[in-house]
Amino acid sequence: MTGAEFVFRLYVTGTTRASARAVVNTRSFCEQRLPGRYRLEIVNVADDVDAAVADQVVASPTLIKLEPRPPQRFIGDLSDAVRLAVRLQLPAEPALHG
Repeated sequence: MTGAEFVFRLYVTGTTRASARAVVNTRSFCEQRLPGRYRLEIVNVADDVDAAVADQVVASPTLIKLEPRPPQRFIGDLSDAVRLAVRLQLPAEPALHG
């Protein structure tokens, strides 16, 4: 996806249910609120410990909004879209399609 206005990095741990749910919830959130305007990178902490250390990830799942700056992070259950939007300083309401 080129020209993304929003860049996210989601840290997960392996193929656990919590990790799978975090991926689904994050993609759904982004598609509803930022359709066509985001890039999502998914990092498995077990596969890239150095990235997790560099981003100071202490728990999983952790979602980091890298762009636009300033960076914001959300740790834990990603199912509460309104809470997630507020924490990441993103639109609280889904985008209108059409």
